[in-house]
Amino acid sequence: MKKLISILVPVIVLASGFGIYSLLHWSKPEPEKKQEPVRALSVFVEPVEQTSVSLTVETSGEVRARTHVDIVAQVAGQVVSVSPEFTEGGIVAPGVAMLTIEDTDYRFALLQAEASVAAAEVGVQQALATADVARKQLRGSANATDLALKKPQVAQAEARLKAAMADLAQAETNLKRTRIALPFEGRVVNKMVDIGQYITPGTRIGTAFATDMVEVRLPLNDSHLASLDLPIGYTAQDAGLDVDLSSVVAGRNQHWQGKLVRLDAAVESETRMVYGIVEVPAPYTDNVSQHGMPLAVGLYVNALIRGREINHAHVIPRDALRAGNHVYVVNDQGRLEVRDVEVAHSTQDKAIIAAGVKPDERVVVSSIRNPIDGMALEAMQNTYKETAVRQYGVSDDIHGE
Repeated sequence: MKKLISILVPVIVLASGFGIYSLLHWSKPEPEKKQEPVRALSVFVEPVEQTSVSLTVETSGEVRARTHVDIVAQVAGQVVSVSPEFTEGGIVAPGVAMLTIEDTDYRFALLQAEASVAAAEVGVQQALATADVARKQLRGSANATDLALKKPQVAQAEARLKAAMADLAQAETNLKRTRIALPFEGRVVNKMVDIGQYITPGTRIGTAFATDMVEVRLPLNDSHLASLDLPIGYTAQDAGLDVDLSSVVAGRNQHWQGKLVRLDAAVESETRMVYGIVEVPAPYTDNVSQHGMPLAVGLYVNALIRGREINHAHVIPRDALRAGNHVYVVNDQGRLEVRDVEVAHSTQDKAIIAAGVKPDERVVVSSIRNPIDGMALEAMQNTYKETAVRQYGVSDDIHGE
């Protein structure tokens, strides 16, 4: 009996404890349930602006001289003098000798040619006198031949005079060629000979370029042509399109003004680009930069070309244009609308939308992870641009890529 009681007591105690726990568990009050509202995602927005914009294209190219020549000797001889300006970077005036070749032999040749002309002139006079005598003697003869009248002898004398005069002209030309000069004002790029050196016809003595005009050859893609509204093969009928050229020289941002005067008539096969030519007259004198810097040949410059205008354009920040030409719009209910838009023109800073948005609508410029149409958004005005404009002078111009 005692053994049975010792077994039942622990069982009864455990059963009673479990029963009391179950009673307390099922009789406890239900916790109050709260409905948490969906938290809206904070995003930066900017309004769609409706304005008239002037499209511009940004590209770059190298400045080159429109006239660039090799200076080549046309006669042989020893160099007896060299101008101080005939050196790298030297200024060369038109018609001023840069280099002189010894002309003694050419002066002698000129004297001989002059003597030959004088002798030929005497020969012509003698032939004419002989012909006059023959004509008088054969005046009554009906069958007088040209040979009897001395006509071939006169023609021979006149031919010798022409040959002598040609030799004289050649001697004068060779003498002039001992003074090597340029027909234009320019700058010397390099020189290859110096005083005392003997040169022959065809010897390169240096290179130079004219300073009356420089050109910049700019690559343009199809988007650039659309922004400029120009056809392939375009040639300016008047002054051409305005082009602002810029480069950092001597630690300063320099600007020069030029004109886009023509486009190539063919597409470059490797790059699929069309090249345009910008001309800048008098780059070393009249058309220097605002800091007095000339537009030097060989300088690499950025070009800003002003193109066509679009009236009542819808302009949004470039950050608001998503891949696939999508735009995220925050509607009046604070919900996300994912829209397909038609892009008329896009740049690194702005995008011009032809269809898909309306003026003053709010477009999202910040990133959204996993955007879902209709998701709640909290719009925050993007003040970075205003701060940048106020503090750093950031521009809002429409620039092509």
